[in-house]
Amino acid sequence: MMRGINRQAIFDDDEDCRRFVHILADLPFQHDDDGMLLPIRTCVIYAWCLMTNHFHLLVMEKDWKIADVIKSLASSYVYYYNKKNERIGHLFQERFKSEPCNDMGYFTMLLRYIHQNPVKAGIVEDAADYEWSSWKLDYLRDPDELGWPISHVRSVLKRISLEELTALVNEPCNANCVDVDNTRRLQDSEVKDFIIEQCGAKSVAEFQRLTLEEQADVVRLAHEEGASIRQVMTYTGWSYRRVREAGSESAVKS
Repeated sequence: MMRGINRQAIFDDDEDCRRFVHILADLPFQHDDDGMLLPIRTCVIYAWCLMTNHFHLLVMEKDWKIADVIKSLASSYVYYYNKKNERIGHLFQERFKSEPCNDMGYFTMLLRYIHQNPVKAGIVEDAADYEWSSWKLDYLRDPDELGWPISHVRSVLKRISLEELTALVNEPCNANCVDVDNTRRLQDSEVKDFIIEQCGAKSVAEFQRLTLEEQADVVRLAHEEGASIRQVMTYTGWSYRRVREAGSESAVKS
């Protein structure tokens, strides 16, 4: 799992998600300068899920170490994101979180955990309805659809049937694998819409172009509306301390 610096949003819209998925699809393969496929397999992807301020991957190392895999993925996306938003600097926290998976029981639990992230976050009621995960786009894809899934679905389904896996993914999972805090008082989408309504900023980059006074006003209003510190950090790029202090000032004023 890797998330945005200061827990800020790393995917502002569907365009961002599509670009990340495109980069992810090319990740296991390497090409030379002429576009010819090289005999190098960086990794095998088994599952993935994009959330507002972080992403999850279930991968197996091949010719590259996991650190090199994540570095390649992150640097490609940061280049795109910074260019799009006319920004410079870091987008992700310096170090990704990872756990080894050495048995089939834990492997299937991770498949369930990753695909249930949008459900646990309250974005959708059913994992199959979420647009940006391997469950809908890889495992449940139309077999007549052109192209190949990003995830190595075939090798997974040799070990567990799609029917069994579907039942597993639809079963609530309370595991805390490389977990992030998804608890909140408002839906993430509600907080994002509130910030857009207050100042018109549709991304962290746009928000940070506001004056500091304008930013502070929006942060205080979001806190009064019921947004959590994590949510405000996600959509503003503010640090935990700044958001907490702004919330304290708001509480004193009220």
